Amino acid sequence: MVAKLTKQDRVHLNGACSGGIIGAAALATAGDGFASLSLLVAALDNERAGTTSALANREIAAAAVADSARRGYLDGQALSGVFTWLRPNDLVWNYVVNNYLLGKRPPAFDVLFWNQDTVRLAAGLHRDFIQLALDNSLATPGALTVLDAPVDLSAVELDSYIVAGLTDHIIPWENAYRSTQLLGGDSRFVLSTSGHIQALVNPPAEHSRASFRVAPENPADPEQWSECAATLPGSWWPDYDAWLAERSGALKPAPKPRRGAKAPGTYVLAN
Repeated sequence: MVAKLTKQDRVHLNGACSGGIIGAAALATAGDGFASLSLLVAALDNERAGTTSALANREIAAAAVADSARRGYLDGQALSGVFTWLRPNDLVWNYVVNNYLLGKRPPAFDVLFWNQDTVRLAAGLHRDFIQLALDNSLATPGALTVLDAPVDLSAVELDSYIVAGLTDHIIPWENAYRSTQLLGGDSRFVLSTSGHIQALVNPPAEHSRASFRVAPENPADPEQWSECAATLPGSWWPDYDAWLAERSGALKPAPKPRRGAKAPGTYVLAN
């Protein structure tokens, strides 16, 4: 649809977190029509997936899948609660002490305010994500089937831009890094200094305290990558912009916008 609207033969595919999982799996079976793949704080290989894997087993997963199946969806607040308890000192007890015990008003924080706007997850997709994580099937060629076709990530020969957060409590950066070993094309791995959200919401600023790390090669061991990676000041956004430009066509005037319904659209009125 994007290619049709923009009248282009190929488009760049960008997926964040679970969207990166869906995008990579789709690319392995979609064929032509894409120029590159960008994975933002997304893990395709769930081996040694940090705290999340330590707290999960097949019995707990089966109970979670059964609960969402009864509802028809996974409630967004429940999913948010799971991620919150992965960092209880910062995201739970900090607020208990300061807000409940000390009576302080929570400071305005744009990122956390945005993070509270949760959405539901369809029960079927919730089940598939859990099964994929338990079996780690994306890391094994042919172990996962999408649209009746086996998935082999090594067959995705597009160049990829992979971003991870050094302090990400949901997707350990080492897990995100292993995507460089699974995909068939050339990968540029970027390690931001922030966590799961702020690693992405990191616009360029004149006096930014942000930085990111890159390396000329992607060895199999993420620690070897870390030893040879250089630290660059500022946001990684300009680096990404230059990377995309090298894989895009010439600049042209933007088309005139089409008139449509006012945001957020008429779909919100549907039953």
